[in-house]
Amino acid sequence: MSSSKLRRKIAWEAARLIYQQQVSEYYAAKMKAARRIHKGWVKPRDLPSNAEIRDELQTLARTHEGPARQDPLLAMRLSALNMMHHLKLFQPRLVGSVLTGNIRQDSAIDLHLFCDNLASVSGALDQLDLSYRIERKRIRKADRQRTYTYLHVKADYPLELTVYPSELVKRHFKSSLTGKPMPRVSLAELEQLLNREYPDLDLDDLLAEAAEQVDRFQIYEALLLPLEEVQQNRRYHPEGDALYHSLQVFQLACEELAFDEEFLLAALLHDVGKAIDRTDHVNAGLEALEGFITPRTTWLIEHHMIARTILDGTIGSRARRRLQANDSYEELVLLARCDQEGRVPGAQAPELDEALDHLRKLTDQFN
Repeated sequence: MSSSKLRRKIAWEAARLIYQQQVSEYYAAKMKAARRIHKGWVKPRDLPSNAEIRDELQTLARTHEGPARQDPLLAMRLSALNMMHHLKLFQPRLVGSVLTGNIRQDSAIDLHLFCDNLASVSGALDQLDLSYRIERKRIRKADRQRTYTYLHVKADYPLELTVYPSELVKRHFKSSLTGKPMPRVSLAELEQLLNREYPDLDLDDLLAEAAEQVDRFQIYEALLLPLEEVQQNRRYHPEGDALYHSLQVFQLACEELAFDEEFLLAALLHDVGKAIDRTDHVNAGLEALEGFITPRTTWLIEHHMIARTILDGTIGSRARRRLQANDSYEELVLLARCDQEGRVPGAQAPELDEALDHLRKLTDQFN
């Protein structure tokens, strides 16, 4: 058998194995196919590439499913959009066939999440009442063996969530099919894609409906819980972990403006980004909170670091005038004072549940 013919036969058999869900990984499929097609040892050059197997998979899908295979694509993309809203604090990225449009009847929605605490992800899924299975798989790539963490989620369309350390969110992963950077989109980029490819779709209504399904207090809790594992520099934070500090700041804020929910939220949430990106915790936190806090709370959190210079008198006159132009300048100074004073070892502070319950009651009381 010629080398090219052997290569094509192995590619077809590997595609069949994947299509029939006998094997899930491209490498395992090509090796199993090679053993079936050629009883002896197969030269590496006779093995098909992942891209060749992918092409055979698409041919199989077109043959067996016909044009109808594209019917669920929009529904799957909308489902991906909805899930990315629910998991927004983990900076989700859509990858795979739902993004490229090359879906099959067994396709799943593939999302990459970025988080250093797996319990935060599983907690978010628990709050959504979704059934899932955690899998840790060792995969060899480029002569290196790595362990990947997957969450297989049962939903209207199956979800495959891959959890990476938060520090890798800006890294461009290479595709195992092409060796080139893997196509992926953020939540905002997916919205742009949907608006572009489905101009008649009322995306605003769909997004509003999705947002209504998200309990913002669950988002706050999922962001705050990992702060308990964030140990801070004892020189500046002798009180200990970042959650304890945040609860102290919240308590001090309640003593000052007990009914100002926007201000209290800024006090409680001002450091949530420290569990996402310690090098730029303000912007990381605001990105995770986008859509779940008001512009006023956003402004207070955004400027709470520079507000320290107001207290110590080192702020420049131009920067001071810029901040004073905002109606919430006095509350910003007060937030900085609470942030500065909420660093007392052993100080009394509420439990996280108590803090969130207080905020919920304010929302119910004042709508």
